[in-house]
Amino acid sequence: MVSKTKTTTISIPTMLAEKIREKCEGTGFNSISSYVTYVLRQVIAAYPKKGEPGSKEETEQVKENLKGLGYLK
Repeated sequence: MVSKTKTTTISIPTMLAEKIREKCEGTGFNSISSYVTYVLRQVIAAYPKKGEPGSKEETEQVKENLKGLGYLK
């Protein structure tokens, strides 16, 4: 089944793409794109909407998630 959702292309470092590919092995994700889409949806859902304060714990969890993905050091 082909998704009819419009998509765009983003660039990520090759090293990160390889780490993502390894994480995808043995999961239900059939591509790097599907895994990254899932993770980004989780990250976006974790952030409060503009103008809504988020808790310190939520902010720290998002930072830890981004560190785990290699976006933050």
